[in-house]
Amino acid sequence: MLIEIKDLYKNYVMGELEVPALMDINVQIAKNEYVAIMGPSGSGKSTLMNILGCLDTPTAGQYMFNGVDVSQLDDDALSAMRNREIGFIFQNFNLLPKLTALQNVELPLVYAGANKHERHEKAIQALQKVGLADRMSHKPTELSGGQRQRVAIARALVSKPGILLADEPTGALDSKTGVEIMALFDELQREGNTIIVITHEQEIADYAHRTIFIKDGRIHSDTPNKKRNF
Repeated sequence: MLIEIKDLYKNYVMGELEVPALMDINVQIAKNEYVAIMGPSGSGKSTLMNILGCLDTPTAGQYMFNGVDVSQLDDDALSAMRNREIGFIFQNFNLLPKLTALQNVELPLVYAGANKHERHEKAIQALQKVGLADRMSHKPTELSGGQRQRVAIARALVSKPGILLADEPTGALDSKTGVEIMALFDELQREGNTIIVITHEQEIADYAHRTIFIKDGRIHSDTPNKKRNF
């Protein structure tokens, strides 16, 4: 099992109050699964995303990632885990405007200490995979919204992480472009990538093979998506 979360709780301290954000979370995600995490604002889905992405740690419980107990890691080890195992895809792309598409995709490899030739070659391959071989020298302002999200996906893929973690990946896109991006996720999953999408939109969750619905900090349901499981 790639991800195992057992009896997980997350509380936030606000003044003298301790506010629960997640309670009694138990989740398993296998390699190559395509999972959507849904829930209304304030449900706890963003907190769960932060824990899955090693951006935060639980108050209690266990988070095992590929056999490693993430819940026990310190900040440096969490950072190393993020860089090595998790490819992030954000709603607003988070690209550096002064860098070309190729340079943006190279960034995770720069942080990983890869040499110039290696990161250049891997970034080219990642951009080719998302259909942007002819846009490598363009800066974000010279690209459409869909192209920018493809650059962000290439950046997430370039280190060959354990999971792709996408936070509202179509939120800044028109519906046609959103469909194209979700079709790309389908292709990436078929190629062996594990994909977790955080969304509040049912039509986006329907692309996944399984939907985990969170409400009031608890898992309300965890069901296969019959529309996609064929």
